[in-house]
Amino acid sequence: MTRVTAGKPRPASGDPLAAEILRLIREQGLRPGDPMPTELELIDRLEVSRNTVREAIRGLRALGIVEIRHGHGTFVGEGSLAVLAPSLVFRTLADGGAGGLLNLVDIRELVEVGTMDVLAGALSAETLARLDELCDEMVRTALDPEVDREFHRTLYGGLANPLVGQLVDLFWDSYHAAESALTLPTDAQNVAHTAEQHRAIVAALRAADPRHARTAMTEHFADIRARLTRIDDAVAESADR
Repeated sequence: MTRVTAGKPRPASGDPLAAEILRLIREQGLRPGDPMPTELELIDRLEVSRNTVREAIRGLRALGIVEIRHGHGTFVGEGSLAVLAPSLVFRTLADGGAGGLLNLVDIRELVEVGTMDVLAGALSAETLARLDELCDEMVRTALDPEVDREFHRTLYGGLANPLVGQLVDLFWDSYHAAESALTLPTDAQNVAHTAEQHRAIVAALRAADPRHARTAMTEHFADIRARLTRIDDAVAESADR
């Protein structure tokens, strides 16, 4: 039988054996990139069958907690939040229309506006220069989504808390994946205006002005929300005809 200690927190998979493997990782002080205990060691330590161990490892791999490198072995993974993206996209699409996208925008705004106090005056000259370049690229590429993604990644790349950048990436990826799946009607965007909104964010951060940085970021998300609302209204009006 599997020896599972009562009261131990369970992983998202709900597998008690996976919880025991996580406990072993913590007890042994293993970090991302470190080799995992071998399959035989886990079988002996946890007193379970080979198939049971393999099933638990598969569950942890799906969560990004364990990484299998073929020909090299099993290692502790980074546990990236990216593994949540498929579920988040599904949940967004289940809400229907642009409504689910508006929910993602709300969450992104809470995270990104909330970081302005920390970032104002704290970004290096190199980071600010790169942000300026990305604003120029937005105009040259007519708001290529990947340029926007790089802008927001660059903003948060230097934060001491890496979860902020991972959350921004998670919600950005989920938003654009859901938007593509919905095949929403096109809505012309003012490229210059959007680029200027991003420049206003950079200018406020360069000036160490958190209040104006929060305002500029809030206005950026307000425009996104207005666009989605127009699309949602247009879709609803079309369905009523």
